[in-house]
Amino acid sequence: MTTELRAPSASEWDAWFGCLEVAFGGVATSPESRELYAALAASERSVGHRDGADWVGTAGAYRFRVTVPGGAEVPAAGVTMVSVAATHRRRGLLTSMMRRQLDDVRSWGEPLAVLTASEPGIYGRFGYGAATGEMRLEIDTARVLLTVPPGTDAVRVRYASPERALAACEAVYGRLTAGRPGSLVRQPGWDRMAVLDPEQSREGGSALQCVLAERDGEVTGYATYRIKPEWDGSGPRGRVLLRDLAALDPASCAALWRFLFDIDLTSVLECRNRPTDDAVLHMVSDVRRCGVRVRDGMYVRLVDLGTALEARGYRTPVDVVLEVEDDFCPWNAGRWRLTTDAKGAASCRRTEDAADLALSVRELGAAYLGGVSLTALAAAGRVRELREGALAQVSSAFSWDVEPWCPHGF
Repeated sequence: MTTELRAPSASEWDAWFGCLEVAFGGVATSPESRELYAALAASERSVGHRDGADWVGTAGAYRFRVTVPGGAEVPAAGVTMVSVAATHRRRGLLTSMMRRQLDDVRSWGEPLAVLTASEPGIYGRFGYGAATGEMRLEIDTARVLLTVPPGTDAVRVRYASPERALAACEAVYGRLTAGRPGSLVRQPGWDRMAVLDPEQSREGGSALQCVLAERDGEVTGYATYRIKPEWDGSGPRGRVLLRDLAALDPASCAALWRFLFDIDLTSVLECRNRPTDDAVLHMVSDVRRCGVRVRDGMYVRLVDLGTALEARGYRTPVDVVLEVEDDFCPWNAGRWRLTTDAKGAASCRRTEDAADLALSVRELGAAYLGGVSLTALAAAGRVRELREGALAQVSSAFSWDVEPWCPHGF
C-alpha cells in the first residue's frame, strides 16, 4: 500500500484535521476551537499522508518567535497536530513527515523547530531535545500558608471579564517575554488562545474567570482560572484550576497568589504549567503539601545550527570547538567553533580544528535555552569532553539565570 505525502489545500484542511481528531481518540474538537486552529494554522505549512481519498497522517508548523537567553526573539517553527492513523502505523509515515517538515523549515529560514510532545519518547530520534520543564502543583490551601513581601497590601486585586481584560493581560505578558527564555512571543491571533473557553474543556469547572492586579491605576498582573465546586460530608472541598498567572513585580505576584489561596469554598489550588523556578515555592509554608511534580515541557530542534547558536546570549565568555552529530539534518553535522567577543556577541563557524566537546544536535537542543546542564548530560554519557576543562567552560556559558519556560501549549 502506498500513500501520497503532500500539503493539504485550504479546502482539504477540515478533512486533514479530522484525521488528527481520530488519532487523538476521536473526540470532536469544539467548533470555537476548530475555528481558531484553522485561522492560526497555515495549510501551506502543513503536510500529511493521503491514502486514496483519506488522510492518514498529519503534521503542521505554526510561525513562532521564541525568546532565547539574552532576550532575542528567534524565528521558529511550532510543530503541531502530528498524527498517524492507527491503520498505518510502522510504515515510516512519521519519519517521512518529519523529514519533509525539517527541510521546509530550513527553506523558510527558521533556525529552530519547537514542539510539546504528547509522548516524550517520540521526537528524540529526529533531533529534538527536552529544553524546558513545566511544574505542576496541587496545593492544600487549607493547610499551606503564604508569606508575602512588603507592598503586597498596596496592590489592588479586582475581578474583570477575560475578554475585556485581554488587552491589559497581553500587555503584561508582552513585557515579560524578553526575560524568560522559552517564551512564545505572541503572533497575530494568538491572543485569542488566552480566552478560548469551550465548555467541553472546562472539566466540570466554571467558565473562565479573571482577576487583575493594579497599582496606581496600572495593571501589574493577572490570573485566569476556573472554580470546580466539590463537596463531601464535612463541607466544601472546591478546587481552583489555575490557567495563567503573570505579574510585573513581586508584590503583584504575591497579591494574585494570595487571592487564589483565599477563594471561599475551596481547599485545593491546582496549577498544571508553572516555571520550575516559580516564586510561589518560596512563599509557601510547607512545600511538601504543594504536590510538586516536574515534567518535560518544550522540545527544541536546531535546524540551522550556526544561526541558532549565534542568536542566543552566553553567560560567560566561550571559545570551543563542537563536534556535532546530526544524521537527520546532515547540514548541521561536523565541527563548529563557537566564540563570543568582548561585547558578548557570538560567532559560530565551521572549522577543521580539533574538537573540544562531542555531542549530538539533540543535546544542543536540550541545552539551548539554558535550563539543561551540559555537565549533567555528560554524566549521562550523552556529551563527551575531548579537551580537559572544556565541559565546565561550555556548560557555564550555556547556563542562564532564569529557568526557561513555555507558558502555553500549541
